[in-house]
Amino acid sequence: MQLAFVLYKYFPYGGLQRDFMRIAQICQQRGHVVRVYTLRWEGSLPQQFEVVLVPVKALSNHRRNEKFTAWVQADLERRPVDRVVGFNKMPGLDVYYAADPCYEHKAQTLRNALYRYGGRYKHFAKYEQAVFSPATRTEILMISEVQQPLFMKHYRTPAERFHLLPPGIAADRRAPADADAIRAEFRREFGLSNEDLLLVQIGSGFKTKGLDRSIKAIAALPASIRSRTQLMVIGQDDAAAFQSQAKALGIGDRVCFLKGRDDVPRFLLGADLLIHPAYSENTGTVLLEALVAGLPVLTTEVCGYAHYIEDADCGLVAPSPFEQNALNDMLKRMLEDGKARARWKAQGLAFADQADLYSLPEKAADVILGETS
Repeated sequence: MQLAFVLYKYFPYGGLQRDFMRIAQICQQRGHVVRVYTLRWEGSLPQQFEVVLVPVKALSNHRRNEKFTAWVQADLERRPVDRVVGFNKMPGLDVYYAADPCYEHKAQTLRNALYRYGGRYKHFAKYEQAVFSPATRTEILMISEVQQPLFMKHYRTPAERFHLLPPGIAADRRAPADADAIRAEFRREFGLSNEDLLLVQIGSGFKTKGLDRSIKAIAALPASIRSRTQLMVIGQDDAAAFQSQAKALGIGDRVCFLKGRDDVPRFLLGADLLIHPAYSENTGTVLLEALVAGLPVLTTEVCGYAHYIEDADCGLVAPSPFEQNALNDMLKRMLEDGKARARWKAQGLAFADQADLYSLPEKAADVILGETS
C-alpha cells in the first residue's frame, strides 16, 4: 500500500516524532511505501521515505495549519494513497495517533468562557471534532487510557474506533549487561563522585514538564544534601526563565541545561533519579525509559504512565492536587535513602523483564495496515 503520514513538524528528540518514525519504519519494513507531509523537518532526511515539505506560511499557527491541510488534501487528490495517518488532529484522516490530550476538555475546564470565542479555540475545536465526531470514520490509536473517556464524553465517539496501544519503549533504553561500566565512565566524564547525587529531567517543554517545581524542590533540600546534588536538564526549549529562577533561589550552580541529544540512555544509567513533576502529560514516555534503565522515578499523578511507576514500585508518585511541599519531602526522602533507590532500581528492572512496554510501533502498524485479528 501507499501510506501518507502527516505531522506539522519533525525533530529528532520529540516523543511524538520518535513514535512516528518508528511506526513509519515498521510499515516500510512490511513492504509498504511511505510518503510524509510536514511543514518542517530537522535532522537528516530518511532515504526510505518520500518527505514532502509543504510550502505554506501564515501569521498565526491556526491559519498556517489550515493552509497546510488544504495543500496536503490537494496533493492527495493528485496523488492518491491507500491510508492517511495523522499525528496531529486535522480533517481527512483514516487513522489518528492520539499523542495529544482532549483539547475540548482543557478548554472547558482550564479556560474562561471568553476563550471559546477566539479564533484559536474555534480552529482547534473544529480540527478535533473532525477526528472524533461520530460522523467521521477515523480510527484512533490511543496511548493514554485516561483520555479515551474524555473524548467519548465530548464527542460521543463510538468505542470501537479506539485502539489502546501498549507503550513503545525503544530497546536501547533498557539497561545493557555493561550498565555498571557505562555508569562509571559517565560519572568520570562529568566529574561525579560516588557521594554526588545526579538528578535528570528530560523532555522539551520545560514549563509543562514542571521544571519550575523541580528547581524549587532542589532549593528546599537540606544544605547537606543540596550541596552534593546536581540537576541536568535535557531538552529543546528556552532555558532563560528557569536559569534565572535557579539563580534567584541560590542554586544556579546546581542546575545544568543541555540541548536535546542522542545519548540519553547514558544519562539514565549515570543518574541517581529522574524527576518529572509535570503539570500535564498525556503519557510520559521518559518515565518508562527510566524504569527499564533501572533509574528510580519521582513524578506526578497526572502523567498517563505514572501508574507504571506504582505498578513496578520503582519510585514515588506525587498525588493530585499537587502540593509543592509534598514534592519537596518526597525528593528529600528519595535522595537520603540509598537502600530504597537500590530497591526501586531492582524492582524496575524486574518489571521491565515481564511487562509489555515495547510493542507500540508494531501494534500501531497492525491497525494502520488492517492486520489486527
